[in-house]
Amino acid sequence: MPRAVAELLRDAPLSQGKVEFAWNTSVGPAVGRSTSVKLEGTALLVDAVSAQWAREVKRSSGTILSRLNSLLGSGVVTEIVVRRDRV
Repeated sequence: MPRAVAELLRDAPLSQGKVEFAWNTSVGPAVGRSTSVKLEGTALLVDAVSAQWAREVKRSSGTILSRLNSLLGSGVVTEIVVRRDRV
């Protein structure tokens, strides 16, 4: 993602839509379609449609967290909590 877009996103007010956009940008369309997210404090709750998608998100959580921090700002998301079958 171009640096200018990331800077614009970081400067926008924090909202559910902003979090979802950052999530979908960070994980790509396949994972985005198979999950839903909600920010509670600094924990991002990720609901996956299956155990396989939950495992994939858990396995990639370090990379995803780094991407989210570059889009939302450092410290907005400090942990990713993966759940399943709540979508």
